[in-house]
Amino acid sequence: MRFEIMRLDDRNGDAVDSTVVDASAVNKIVQQAAAIGQRIYIRPAD
Repeated sequence: MRFEIMRLDDRNGDAVDSTVVDASAVNKIVQQAAAIGQRIYIRPAD
């Protein structure tokens, strides 16, 4: 399964950029975002 991960702007919550990754990479990206306090949005990719 693949997921789209969008990095969100800290001020207004708008999506700044996005990437599509395999399920195996999601955990690593979430951990990296949490370590630096980055806001992300994850959803299944088509």
